[in-house]
Amino acid sequence: MLAKPQIVNLPVYQPGKPIEEVKRELGLDEVIKLASNENPYGCSPQVRAAIEAEFAQISVYPDGSAAELTEVLAGHLGVNRGQIIFGCGSDEIIALIARAFFIPGDETIMADQTFSVYKSNAEIEGAVVIEVPLQDGTHDLDAMLSEINDRTKIVWICNPNNPTGTIVSDNALTTFLDSVPDHVLVVLDEAYAEFVTDETYTDGISLLSKYPNVIVLRTFSKIHGLASLRIGYGVGQPEIIQLINRVREPFNTSRIAQAAGKAAIADEQFVKDCREKNRSGIEYLYEQFNALGLSYFPAHGNFIMVDVQTSAVDMFQALLQLGVIIRSGFSKYPNYIRVSVGSAEQNVKFIAALKQVLNKKKAHV
Repeated sequence: MLAKPQIVNLPVYQPGKPIEEVKRELGLDEVIKLASNENPYGCSPQVRAAIEAEFAQISVYPDGSAAELTEVLAGHLGVNRGQIIFGCGSDEIIALIARAFFIPGDETIMADQTFSVYKSNAEIEGAVVIEVPLQDGTHDLDAMLSEINDRTKIVWICNPNNPTGTIVSDNALTTFLDSVPDHVLVVLDEAYAEFVTDETYTDGISLLSKYPNVIVLRTFSKIHGLASLRIGYGVGQPEIIQLINRVREPFNTSRIAQAAGKAAIADEQFVKDCREKNRSGIEYLYEQFNALGLSYFPAHGNFIMVDVQTSAVDMFQALLQLGVIIRSGFSKYPNYIRVSVGSAEQNVKFIAALKQVLNKKKAHV
């Protein structure tokens, strides 16, 4: 059996290590997972009620067009229904964009340390990936612009960027978009947009009327706490959405996910509360890292990337032994770990474990 040559050596995406697996492997009773940027506060109570109401319809196929959820989301965002497409997480929208637009030999531009799913999906379709180094952990939009040519099909901007957590300012983003040729699609991945409190950040939805070559990605997995239900969406011009819809599989989102999404949108107070708690968590981690003399990137999502001044892979293993799961393995930042912002209690436990590991390392120097 011969597969596509471009996928033979493609790395398999590695999700955060599951809590149950760590407990079983290490014989631990308590484990906290701060590796996958999940919402430590769960989801809105309104979502739970909506999910329970759907159990009676569990044998019935979902609405393949997600019409009711589309109507609610369009009203919430102030866009037209034809501008929205839903997917099994925003990951699927990324895959659908790649499937819809790339042919072998097309070029695509992205940061050299960003969400890995852009690169893998581009390579599956035979596109040539151009990676541009980050500048202080932030997208270097001038350098990315200089790489655009007649073969460029898509530019990916993760804002806030995963894993560094940095944002592209409003000024820098609009200046960049003003210069991008019309034939190039710009994907603004805003999975963590609802966490941002910085006034220099621009909501990508507001840019769609001026820049028809932009599509914005969002998800219900993060601040809404629906990660297990796998539902995300893209918003763009109807012409772009129609093309992506042509390669979408039918029934790609479940009845339960659609009902949960509608309820999540309605509970704006839950989102506001989560954003405030997340910001408090970030400030606490800043204080602790400063006291430990550790440098970090400015955090605008629900995670922070910090230089632990030793091998991040070793730190991952050491923290794992203490029942704390974080993320390592970032090739461009071998001494940095990415830690999700947990609840106040989880953050305290993480810092205690981090201090224990760092003190142990100092004692052996």
